[in-house]
Amino acid sequence: MSALWLSRTKTGIRIAVQVSPNARKSEIVSSEGDALRIKLQAPPVDGKANDALVQFLAKKLEVPRKQVTITHGQTNRRKLLEITADMTPENIEERLLRT
Repeated sequence: MSALWLSRTKTGIRIAVQVSPNARKSEIVSSEGDALRIKLQAPPVDGKANDALVQFLAKKLEVPRKQVTITHGQTNRRKLLEITADMTPENIEERLLRT
């Protein structure tokens, strides 16, 4: 596994992300470094950006939303998410970075 932003946990896979809200469209900008950089169309108000992030990642990973959870950084741009789907880190990396 090469991505620094991906790691295994006892219950799934952890993803470190850096979020930029209020973007023109939601997209993954970069997978370099220790965080997956994601632009989100949603504003950072009333949890809208967090909801958009969970929905965006669930769609990219082709898993139900309930399998994507923000575990740390609810109010920060930098967040940790846990994916509890039956997938390997390599599967997750491939699905997220496919264009």
